[in-house]
Amino acid sequence: MMTSTETTGTVGQPGGEERLRRYRERVFAERARLIDSFADVEAAQRQVLRGLLEFNAETAFGRRHGFDGIRSLDDFRKAVPIQDYAAHEPWIERMAAGEEGVLTADRPAVYFTSSGSTGAHKKIPVTPAFMRTTFFPFYYAAWAPLAEHFPDVLTRPDAVLNLKHDPLSAPPTTASGDPHVGASQVDFGARFGEPLSAEPGTAAPWGVLPVPVGAGEHVEKMYLRLRLAVESDVRCVIGINPAMVAALPYQLNLWWPRIVKEVRDGTLGGHPYGPGAPERAARLEQLAEYFGTVRPAHIWPNMRAIFCWTTGVASLYLPRLRAEFGPGVSLLPAPVAASEGPVGVALDRHASGGHLVATAAVYEFADAEADLTPDTPTLGPGELEEGREYHVVFSHIGGMYRYAVGDVVRVVDHDRGVPRLEYGGRNTRSDAAGERLRDAQVIRALSVAGGTTGLELRNAACRVASEGGAVPRYTFAVAGSARWTQEEKERFATALDAELGRASSGYRSARAGGRLDALTVRTLDADAFARDWLESVAKGVRPTQVKDRMFRQDPGMWARLTGPDAPGSGAGDKAASAAYGHGGKE
Repeated sequence: MMTSTETTGTVGQPGGEERLRRYRERVFAERARLIDSFADVEAAQRQVLRGLLEFNAETAFGRRHGFDGIRSLDDFRKAVPIQDYAAHEPWIERMAAGEEGVLTADRPAVYFTSSGSTGAHKKIPVTPAFMRTTFFPFYYAAWAPLAEHFPDVLTRPDAVLNLKHDPLSAPPTTASGDPHVGASQVDFGARFGEPLSAEPGTAAPWGVLPVPVGAGEHVEKMYLRLRLAVESDVRCVIGINPAMVAALPYQLNLWWPRIVKEVRDGTLGGHPYGPGAPERAARLEQLAEYFGTVRPAHIWPNMRAIFCWTTGVASLYLPRLRAEFGPGVSLLPAPVAASEGPVGVALDRHASGGHLVATAAVYEFADAEADLTPDTPTLGPGELEEGREYHVVFSHIGGMYRYAVGDVVRVVDHDRGVPRLEYGGRNTRSDAAGERLRDAQVIRALSVAGGTTGLELRNAACRVASEGGAVPRYTFAVAGSARWTQEEKERFATALDAELGRASSGYRSARAGGRLDALTVRTLDADAFARDWLESVAKGVRPTQVKDRMFRQDPGMWARLTGPDAPGSGAGDKAASAAYGHGGKE
């Protein structure tokens, strides 16, 4: 999801009520148009394909792949192989250098930056045609559940704490002079003529920070926003990336003394800001003293909704996190989407799934258990089965052609003629001994093991390693809500090992054949993952791009998360191994 520096229009501002009325009308109209398209998904998909082929037929890519002779999706599949970002990159670099008519007929107005699996920053071309036909319809519709069920959230600019909003006054550019920025740093009103496109919360007092702060000082910017927000009646938090939301309670406690002092003194980041508020500061101190900690629910008792991804690793910790913000807080799932394009958008209050955005792109899917290759056979939206997981491939007018976005989705159900999809994780695999484990399989196994043992997880990560030539084994680092006994860790390890075997035949075979040793579990304190997240941000990575990562093979990343102890050891206690030994049976 993306943002703008303009306000959606709020009551109390000049023209605010009228602007808010028009915003709500646009949001509900776009949702209605998407729902109307569900009546004939195949026709909608044919129209999208025809539109992108006709519009981009005379581009360099279109001529090379014979766009003018393609008449069907089968023709398109034969003409264009499935491609990832690396295959698109040479074409994109030509565009970024200023060459026109390469992938798209219209010139990109901006390039989104997005971290790939290698950590390198992608350049995603964003054209006016893409925004008009692919992006804005799904973007507006995504806010419909919030506008419909929590209308008060939109009536004040400071009712929403938008954690991802991060405008830049001097953005970096490509060689062609176009901005190369995060998706949350684009003003759609100014750049694409969409004055209603601002996300909720972007006009809050902390939307544009009123004191000097460097563009790369992300930790200080987060502090300043929280310092301002504690003096407002915040009712909704928007994070999209759930790791940002999960870090907020930790940040409140970490920065609490500084926040209270600045509220009392009337300063902001050490700069004079306004009259001090000693009564508010005293009240904040009383809350912390009474509860013994600081929770968002204490500071913002009228909190009503959190808008972020609710699946993937976040499914492990969101139930407990929700309680941190208040027992009555609703979780609204953000769209299943990437900087390259949308896949699904929640049109109602479903807890995790989004309806396929049939009008945005041509969608193809492939079994998630298979490796995705240039000629992998694909399925259309109407061929997907409930409960199954698939690689996502899409094509749209903005220059992404049979693009393998790298995500796996799970089909929740079919509703109103389209599949409802939830994000299942990245399509990367951990494969030291033929186990071929995916994010989604490990997350499900962790969830089941936690439920079986009655142990609650705040977060988890793992790595597989072989020490001194020994048989490789997985080590899981888990942060619980309470300290685990040695017996509990052993029971959890046993349950987790069994569930991984059920989730993956490759893992089961590798364990039975002695190619993988019994996994180990090491426990971390409850704040370990929040600390690790904040340290990543402190190193200069934008908060939106520091996401939950299940597989952490990099030794440096692992050491930063788990501490200096040897792999497999816990902080002050021993690691738990699966109760059965090397090569044991389930």
